[in-house]
Amino acid sequence: MSITADWTSGTHALVFQRCPSCRSTWYFRRTFCPHCGTSPVRDEQASGKGIVHAATLVARAPTEELRAHTPYLIVLVDADEGFRLMAHADASLGLGERVRCSFKTLAGRLIPYFERDAA
Repeated sequence: MSITADWTSGTHALVFQRCPSCRSTWYFRRTFCPHCGTSPVRDEQASGKGIVHAATLVARAPTEELRAHTPYLIVLVDADEGFRLMAHADASLGLGERVRCSFKTLAGRLIPYFERDAA
């Protein structure tokens, strides 16, 4: 299955990859499995739900266009599907909290944004 539209192309979706042979999952797109080398691999749409693994509050923006948005929270989320990703998040989140992905525009770009999962 090939899903090409995700947040990097302006679509409100998180896409990850899964190996049809060893069932490993990962987030950054590749043409082969980084675990066993199988090619081709499958694109799948993520549920957008997971748990906060790590968080850091950014007080000094790396670019001028992000300076207006400081402070902001960056999190590592362990997705329910088995991969980990980095994204922006609600500043009130803590480690171990259940989260869900929404999308926001930041500095003119669509980005994944995690919030507390109410369910």
